[in-house]
Amino acid sequence: MKQEAYIGITGMTCAACSRRIERGLNRMDGVSANVNLALEKAKINYDNQQVDAKDIAEKIEKLGYGVADERLDLAISGMTCAACAARIEKGLKRLPGILSANVNLAAETAAIRYQPGFIDSDAVLERVRKLGYNASLKNEVQEDAKERALAKKRNTLLVSILLSLPLFVTMAAHLPFYHGPMPGLLMNPWFQFALASVVQFYIGGPFYVSAFRALVNRSANMDVLVSLGTSAAYFYSTVQTVRAQFFGLHHPDLYFETSAVLITLVLLGKYMESLAKRQTTTALKALIGLQANDAARMVNGKEERVPIDQIQVGDVLHVRPGEKVPVDGTVIDGETAVDESMITGESMPVAKKVGDSLIGATLNTTGSFLMKTEKIGKDTALAGIVRIVEEAQGSKAPIQRLADRISGIFVPIVVAAALLVFAIWMIFAQPGQWDVALSAAISVLVIACPCALGLATPTSIMVGTGKAAEHGILFKGGEYLESMQNVQTVILDKTGTVTHGKPEVTQVILLGDMDEKELLRVVQAAELQSEHPLAKAITAYGDVDHLPKADHFVAQTGAGISAEVSGKQVVVGTRRLMQQKKIEVKQAIKKTLALESDGQTVMFAAVDGKLQALIAVADTIKADSTEAIQALKARSIDVYMITGDNQRTAEAIARKVGIDHVLAEVLPEGKADKVRRLQKQGLRVAMVGDGVNDAPALAVADVGIAIGTGADVAIEAADLTLVGGELTHVVKAIDLSKKTMRNIRQNLFWALFYNTIGIPVAALGLLAPWVAGAAMAFSSVSVVANSLRLKKLHL
Repeated sequence: MKQEAYIGITGMTCAACSRRIERGLNRMDGVSANVNLALEKAKINYDNQQVDAKDIAEKIEKLGYGVADERLDLAISGMTCAACAARIEKGLKRLPGILSANVNLAAETAAIRYQPGFIDSDAVLERVRKLGYNASLKNEVQEDAKERALAKKRNTLLVSILLSLPLFVTMAAHLPFYHGPMPGLLMNPWFQFALASVVQFYIGGPFYVSAFRALVNRSANMDVLVSLGTSAAYFYSTVQTVRAQFFGLHHPDLYFETSAVLITLVLLGKYMESLAKRQTTTALKALIGLQANDAARMVNGKEERVPIDQIQVGDVLHVRPGEKVPVDGTVIDGETAVDESMITGESMPVAKKVGDSLIGATLNTTGSFLMKTEKIGKDTALAGIVRIVEEAQGSKAPIQRLADRISGIFVPIVVAAALLVFAIWMIFAQPGQWDVALSAAISVLVIACPCALGLATPTSIMVGTGKAAEHGILFKGGEYLESMQNVQTVILDKTGTVTHGKPEVTQVILLGDMDEKELLRVVQAAELQSEHPLAKAITAYGDVDHLPKADHFVAQTGAGISAEVSGKQVVVGTRRLMQQKKIEVKQAIKKTLALESDGQTVMFAAVDGKLQALIAVADTIKADSTEAIQALKARSIDVYMITGDNQRTAEAIARKVGIDHVLAEVLPEGKADKVRRLQKQGLRVAMVGDGVNDAPALAVADVGIAIGTGADVAIEAADLTLVGGELTHVVKAIDLSKKTMRNIRQNLFWALFYNTIGIPVAALGLLAPWVAGAAMAFSSVSVVANSLRLKKLHL
């Protein structure tokens, strides 16, 4: 069975690391992996019949890296003896991704360490409940591994600065224009040796470990370059120190400051990079933080305040003004207005009455109401949005393949280049001058680190998708964020996309011998079994109660329905359906054409083979449709409208919104064919739709865009979802795509520019090693900082 997991990976330092892990995992049977350096996560699709979570974790560890794990603390009730605790422990340990489970009977708690990519807290809670016990998350602050790691980096950096600062001061002695005093202790070779040794092997120990693991796995990463460069300077200086002490060398050339300052600068760059990368996920953190912490649950007419994780499907909740809607559900008593801007991007509060749906995490503004819980935990709309954003931020855009290919071969080439530079200086430029040759080689090694190259694409993707999510635009992957910029043609489904999708009956024109009440009685009874928006408009019209039962109901897709009601044969639908049933409609053609020219859809209603009435239905145009279409045309994008409606009605709607190309009377199965036809003309096509019948076309299009208020199957088939349903968001998505891709190209340019310019300069001996280290650190930070500029975009 196919499984998908998003797991955190520790120990990666550059693009070569992510590429090596990806390559190693993809060699496993039944595994397909995509590793994101900036997010420090891997998206893994695997067949659990061929490989399990433990095998994947062991493979990552064998490659020299770690799999991130988290701690989960549970409060468990219902245990009566040690056998209960043992049963829970045993049951939890059978779950994939569970590293350890310790249940404390006396404290009624459980401490669990797990790999969040293979399993989540909801699944753990569900397993405990299935075992027959009650479980909930403890109301304690959970461990934050990333915050601890960041604090550790900061503390290590501070120690490294403290030890390297005296050595940095001695660098003034190497400057030709400095003739001032220098403390004797600082110039003492053994004092420098002591300080540098702590930095080299204690502070810099992780570089050696990572480099060793990389080399054992026949690969190379940034740590190999740092280890080689700093080791060369350190051990050369150590030899010089020993020679001065025991073999009479009077003026030793010491480069202890070079190795120590280089390690400090690399740590500084990594720390600043971590701080900056943390900012790229603020949009996701903001989304997660929207959820309410607790809710007022009604139990036997009384209200009790409970944590959000204890809410169950079917619970009745009381929501007061100013409170967040706890979970997804439906209003069952009361009226209010709800601010859904944090989810949909729509600034105006939405009126809610009995029967209306509610989205968890939205804000109740005015009234007090009761709601029935329908979705909880990972099934809520907010959880779905968070999941889509996480997946998009963890995915790779096609443009990243270039950076991956370059970084995969970059480190070995740099090492070879550094050896060549060393040889040229030693043999040709300044024969026998070890210090000059070593300095040039170290500078080449250090400045060529490919960190910036590996961060160039994923950081922009992370910020771009997060920015989109803030506006209710959900990209399912980085590849769709990239492909959106190339869209040349946008096809808009009419009903529910250009229009509101909630048509209303405007008039009923009687043509036969039946009165309106009797006609509506049989027509509404027949339409009651149909899910089509036009059918719902007809059944909602008028005030007819106690409808009779309809038998032999048949729906013909895109044409209409037929049924038997109270012994009468009822047919309601298009002119084409009437022709199929051999029902005469000539007397109604003139009136039909007039209504259709005004943008109304006309349904023919026949009883017992005779046309009895025309039912005119109109669907109002969305307020932002015209604005969105004009904005698309201003960007030289062709706009088409596609509909199953007749040509005249479709053209009338198109005229009102400014669409020049109309594809009318297209059956659901024909929509995908229309998309393919435009693609065969060499056009990049985006399809925008909301219904079940749009799903095939959404899947075929280069970019499928689903209206978030539409059918779940359409959202599933699409590459991009507009949560609030505003068409202007299509324009924003295109603009964001173009700006994000421009940002990525800038990042790639600067990443390659540093290396292209820096390596020759370093090779010529014009760049001191510590300057090279500073430039390398600055390159990574500048790439991430440039990506963060996307957060300030005004869409």
